[in-house]
Amino acid sequence: MNRTTAARARAAFAPVAAAGLALLAVVAPAHAATGTPLVPTDLYNDYRACSTDPAAPLYVTGRAGLTVEGIPGNSDPGAMWITAQYRAWPLSDPAALVTAERPYSFPGSEAVATLGGYGAPLRDGETYAWQARSVDPDSGAASDWTAPCYVTTDDTFPDAEPTVSSSNYPSGQLNQGGAPIELTLGANGVDDVAGYAFTWEGAFPIAGGATIGDRGIPTYHDPYTTSPAYFARADSLGGSTTVRLVPPQDTGYLVLRVKSLDRSFNASQPTTYYIAVKQNAPTVTQVSNSPQYGKEATLKITPDPGLQAASPVVSYSVRHLGRNWTDTVVPASASGIAELKVALDDPDGDSLLVTSTSADGWVSQQNWWRIDGADSAPTVTSATYPENGTGGSAGVPGTFTLTPKVKGLVSYTYSVNWGQPVTVPAGPRGEAQIDWTPPASGWYALDVQGVTKDGARTGTTSYYFTVG
Repeated sequence: MNRTTAARARAAFAPVAAAGLALLAVVAPAHAATGTPLVPTDLYNDYRACSTDPAAPLYVTGRAGLTVEGIPGNSDPGAMWITAQYRAWPLSDPAALVTAERPYSFPGSEAVATLGGYGAPLRDGETYAWQARSVDPDSGAASDWTAPCYVTTDDTFPDAEPTVSSSNYPSGQLNQGGAPIELTLGANGVDDVAGYAFTWEGAFPIAGGATIGDRGIPTYHDPYTTSPAYFARADSLGGSTTVRLVPPQDTGYLVLRVKSLDRSFNASQPTTYYIAVKQNAPTVTQVSNSPQYGKEATLKITPDPGLQAASPVVSYSVRHLGRNWTDTVVPASASGIAELKVALDDPDGDSLLVTSTSADGWVSQQNWWRIDGADSAPTVTSATYPENGTGGSAGVPGTFTLTPKVKGLVSYTYSVNWGQPVTVPAGPRGEAQIDWTPPASGWYALDVQGVTKDGARTGTTSYYFTVG
């Protein structure tokens, strides 16, 4: 069973397993109540309201015990403490009594205890009745027991994994994406399957759990109604169900894992269903001419025709990988087309990661669009030491002229053969010169970057030459 245990700011409870109805005595508190204990109300087991119908018990697991709770009370509004006592027995063997209590409970608030548990689990496959009562910790006076609640324990896991098939995304072939995936999930002959859990992301979600509200009263989260993206109820006990799912993102090769669940949320081994999807990333085209570093590029985004036909594209998610990462959602026109302006601010090149989102929630595969940053790198020339050529000789000075490709450069930083960087100022039009004398003959690499007034660096020019 998968169970979420809600946090409660309470003292630890004291379970007691015993034969008969004898329960632990409680040390009297400083304030002794003068009223009479009241029959507990608001009875829950495993965070679900108890069933008082023996023909319709709630199904639970017994291996970790049964979490029970009720609101004990006292007719004296000044009573500080009350003890909640619980007892349970299998209908087939009423003498096999299991007891527990929660001392120092607050009158008027849920008091939680566990019947049975590790080392003393409840019997598998049995229907149990359980009751609660309030006990005055000073006088020992007790209320009547509540009417019985009924649960059936089931610690047996479904012994066959579910079957999975799809009418519109069959496994083993390439499918057009965009429409919700219709899947039929079957019990594979297991007669107590009550529902199914499924996930695109590897880990299965937790079934159930509760929100704890006023006076500690739990509101149970039925996974079949509160989490339809992960759970589906079977059409009948041991039956199948059909679901329509949209994956969180189309990666081109979708993997869905499915487990069947019995009435106690014991899970089967998983079945894995594979779906291959045709390439469907949006197309990104450059509209503006020769976009450069420091300028805006205008881009047109066009949807995949197959996706657009299956469900119209309504927006695009764009991640700009520049000097900083930014995420933008761009609305699409009725035809699915969008236009986007991007400031190219990375000297090493800017990239866009683009996906489309359709009206039905389908997120396409990803397109990676990139403009190289080399256009921002400065131009380097030398008459004495030509690029990719041989010139000069050891000890002969050479002048290297640096010319910007972008506006606003205030300096250049260069290094020779990846040595110590040197910075030189730029002239009024962003130009500069480097005077350098080779110490010896051989091959050299001159790396140059421009620097703008706000500290941004251009792309790097690597200028190679040989000294004769």
